[in-house]
Amino acid sequence: MTDSSPIAALQEGGVRAVRVLYTDLHGIARGKDIPIGKFEHLAEEGIAFCSAVMATDLRHTPVVGGEEGYVDFSVRPDLGTLRVLPWQPDVAWCLGDARLLDGSGPAATCPRGLLARVVARYAEHGFVPAVGPELEFFLLERDAAAPGGLRRYVDELSRVYTVGAVSDPRGIALELLYACDQLGLRAFAANHEFMNSQYEINVEHSDALDAADRAFMLKTTVKELAARQGMVATFMGKPFNDQGGSGFHLHLSLVGSDGTNAFADQNLPHGLGTVRSRFLAGVLEHAPALMALLAPTVNAYKRLVPDSLAPTHTNWGHDNRTAFVRVPNESGSRSRLEVRAGDGSACAHLLIAALLLAGLDGIERELVPPDPVVGDAYRADETHAGTKLPSTLGASLDALEGDEWLCGELGAGLVETFLAMKRYELERFSRYVTDWELDEYARHL
Repeated sequence: MTDSSPIAALQEGGVRAVRVLYTDLHGIARGKDIPIGKFEHLAEEGIAFCSAVMATDLRHTPVVGGEEGYVDFSVRPDLGTLRVLPWQPDVAWCLGDARLLDGSGPAATCPRGLLARVVARYAEHGFVPAVGPELEFFLLERDAAAPGGLRRYVDELSRVYTVGAVSDPRGIALELLYACDQLGLRAFAANHEFMNSQYEINVEHSDALDAADRAFMLKTTVKELAARQGMVATFMGKPFNDQGGSGFHLHLSLVGSDGTNAFADQNLPHGLGTVRSRFLAGVLEHAPALMALLAPTVNAYKRLVPDSLAPTHTNWGHDNRTAFVRVPNESGSRSRLEVRAGDGSACAHLLIAALLLAGLDGIERELVPPDPVVGDAYRADETHAGTKLPSTLGASLDALEGDEWLCGELGAGLVETFLAMKRYELERFSRYVTDWELDEYARHL
């Protein structure tokens, strides 16, 4: 280890351990803590994990992996992502990619590796994808007497866009903002969102891999710091019947080889420009299949209903928050598309990779989007509203499996693992007796 290495600098700053993190297909941070003195060697060699973790559901069942004997993969840390934790300065985070043990290539199920490959495809066309993530979440208190053992931290109506003690009496959201800023996540604002005890931390846009990394770290930071306060932060799409849900909106644009925004051209009909028009058409072409990744849980579809500011049909509109894709009324360097169907539970790297692949298909095939939806897309007639989006996880999984092009680009290993895990989740849900069923039937039938 040389004195100029980033690891030596960490040691001099008092860091004693590096937490190597990687994303699974749920978007959850998995990893290991490594003593700083062992990290450099392991960073070169890779850190072994059982690869079945990528196919383990949220009830702790390894759905895929046994047929191979539960083999390992190796996570290789990306030293460019090293960050010292402001709330635990003797620990640094470092993100990694899952790779085959022999070093011959990426693991098929690694979302970060997939996104890196998609970004490289764009480079062949002279583009750098830029992404601005928007994530909402609920802050909850543990309460054994509450349904599910959780109650809302602030349970008052009409606290949207409020700040200070009225909407954050313990200063938790403000501490989250400080931490995200100090961690280098490029956070620039935070506020109470529309629903009771719902919050949002705004972060700047950047190139796609960095944006996905920061979204992943933002979710991990929020959940970790909430846990340190004895609370629960959830990005689950719709945790409460009497409240709307949490989205994962993505703002997308492309930077051309000349360094300018390739979406800024406004010469085509509807003011979209050639590149943005084709990208948009590709996203709409693959929208039904994309829903499996945009809304990857049973619960997510309870958010995608009329009057929810979440889309229900495959469409787009100018500055229209009822559409699947919103085209903000901004031009020049701020020209972009906003995909509004994403659920807070989605895996950032997987979601961004899939959307970029769909956009690339539109560019390469020179697809043309339909006319925009105008006004309330929920109440537009069928001609203008567009095709109805899948309304259940099962229908979305079917749509993904039926989109041969997208499945091929995502990779058979990843898609087959994702589908197996999610179909098993659906099977478990279909057998589970819910509170609604008891309330509806038990006293009467």
